[in-house]
Amino acid sequence: MKRFIIEDDFWSLFPGARNGIVICREIDNSLRDVEKYQEMLQQAGEEAHSFFQTEEFSSNPVIAVWREAFQKFKTKKGARSSIEALLKRVKNDNHISAINPLVDIYNSISLRYGLPCGGEDMDAFEGDIRLTKAVGNEQFIPLGSCENAPPYEGEIVYKDDKGAICRCWNWREAQRTMLTENTRNAFLCVELVDEARIDEFNIALNELARLVSKNLGGMVKTQVLDIKNRETIVLSNEMI
Repeated sequence: MKRFIIEDDFWSLFPGARNGIVICREIDNSLRDVEKYQEMLQQAGEEAHSFFQTEEFSSNPVIAVWREAFQKFKTKKGARSSIEALLKRVKNDNHISAINPLVDIYNSISLRYGLPCGGEDMDAFEGDIRLTKAVGNEQFIPLGSCENAPPYEGEIVYKDDKGAICRCWNWREAQRTMLTENTRNAFLCVELVDEARIDEFNIALNELARLVSKNLGGMVKTQVLDIKNRETIVLSNEMI
């Protein structure tokens, strides 16, 4: 049995946050029909232009709220939320390429709803996964790298018993737990800090689950964690 736990030190900083998770079991994430997913990303990118309400990029609400959140904990210089990184590419007319179905689906949801989304291969987890403040000595091999780059003490991270799996909340993922075409069991998430957007958050979470189920098969389950509901089982033989 593996659990996802959001610890007290996170809630002390973000008591109104929500974390929506989609647990995917026995899915088929193999690479196929790349054109379909590329079209999905392109359409989502076009819809994302609705979030550019002001000329100054960082002043747009879906970006500003995460800039403010990142100021509440220690971060690597220049680290930005995943939604800011995606929207910046859209703003600059940079092409967002298809990677694999799971990543393409959650990136499209992120763009359409202006919310950070991410995902990990659950079979690569060592023990429970936690959203918490880093001790500062956790092993972390960034995506695309082979060198250890541990988080700062006090940095908000996702981590398991072996090390960090995503730094600066949703900035940079780990090589060890990345989603690949061979992923069969996945942990996906949608993150919210702006309580005024709870309705959009819920719609995004349900749409993420629907698209995974429709396109990749398997078994899908959703749950929302908040300050009153801080942990859940993510992998067991009896959960679905």
